[in-house]
Amino acid sequence: MPKAANKPRIGAHVPTSGGMAKRAIEYAKTIKAEAIQVFASNPRGWAMPETNSDADQAFIEKASELDIETYIHAPFLINLGSPTEGTYKNSLASTKYSLKRGREIKARGVVIHTGSAVDEGNIKKAWKQIHEGMMPILSELDDQDPWLLLEPTAGQGQSLVKRLEDLNNYFEALEWHPKVGVCLDTCHVFAAGHDIKSKGGMKATIDLLVEVAGSERIQLIHANDSMDVLGSLKDRHQNLGDGEIGTKPFAELLAHPAIVNAPLILETPGEEPEHGREVAMLMKMRDK
Repeated sequence: MPKAANKPRIGAHVPTSGGMAKRAIEYAKTIKAEAIQVFASNPRGWAMPETNSDADQAFIEKASELDIETYIHAPFLINLGSPTEGTYKNSLASTKYSLKRGREIKARGVVIHTGSAVDEGNIKKAWKQIHEGMMPILSELDDQDPWLLLEPTAGQGQSLVKRLEDLNNYFEALEWHPKVGVCLDTCHVFAAGHDIKSKGGMKATIDLLVEVAGSERIQLIHANDSMDVLGSLKDRHQNLGDGEIGTKPFAELLAHPAIVNAPLILETPGEEPEHGREVAMLMKMRDK
């Protein structure tokens, strides 16, 4: 579905069971998505399935025909700051694989969670190993490759990005590589203590993100309400308007010029009926 001119695309995370070219595309058509996010492998495992070039090509053609932009969410297990050697090595391999799959299906970005140092005494080492492990991977990227999009989590435990200001440390570790951007999750940022619910709060939060990262690095938004209150440090998504954030902040978000090239992707409960209603609601806010 063609996007509105000079306005962010709107869509959702979509299932891929039965194949991306079939299930993901049909789901996207049903909810009238202009952008979608998919898993390219089991999100809760380290498996890296072999590429099926024919299936990839069928998906690329259908997505192009419908003018749908695609993003990949890498496995949740990835933690580049982990003090456990096995987790760290698997995280690097999984990130590299996800970027490869992104290129193969012509995805615009690959989302990874910013992760945790796990132990307070490991924070300095975590930044060092992120730099040492990721720079060789990033150095292989060119204009045909997707963005690597850092998604701050809800600020719990020894999170490497507890608040948006901490993204600066991540960019420093990755030498401000030109293919590294940000995916902002509204539920996570609210849980981490950024008051996007109050009037003007969403604008102030995006202004802060622009100050930290630059508007050109804001490449994706996960549009989620929250089951929990401001500063809860809990990552529990809710349907838009049914949680603690409410709908008004999303109108404020859609009006911000810094997100014009950052699609809004729903990761809320439900399937086609719920996501179809939420997509329509966001489009109405955007296009009024």
